[in-house]
Amino acid sequence: MVQSGPLEFFSTYLRLRANASVEPLTVDDTFWQRISSGQLGNFRSEFLIAGTTFDRDWPTWEMHPNGDEIVCLLSGSVVFLLEVENQIQEIELQDPAAYVVVPKGTWHTARTKGQCKMLFITPGEGTQQRQAT
Repeated sequence: MVQSGPLEFFSTYLRLRANASVEPLTVDDTFWQRISSGQLGNFRSEFLIAGTTFDRDWPTWEMHPNGDEIVCLLSGSVVFLLEVENQIQEIELQDPAAYVVVPKGTWHTARTKGQCKMLFITPGEGTQQRQAT
């Protein structure tokens, strides 16, 4: 991959392919629709690396059945809720570069404490979501 300038995780996500090559993915208003419809492939044995800004609690829980997810706090503060053996485990991230490893198959969501920025390394294949209550 040859690029003309620096990329930024909040406007250009990356697909890390099984062969360790990288594909930049431009983020626009249709990005998540393209992912959920399969237009960007199924992410079999691939990872999505993405930066996201949140200013409120996540509206959904999610689970990645095909691998662990790494979530790194870049700024702000957030509490991750992990559903482990029918109990909720809370992990608070307060310092830049603090991260959590969400184990494969673990339902999780996040509660923000104001605006925060996070970097995700997500095994994309088979990701599931359900509404937060």
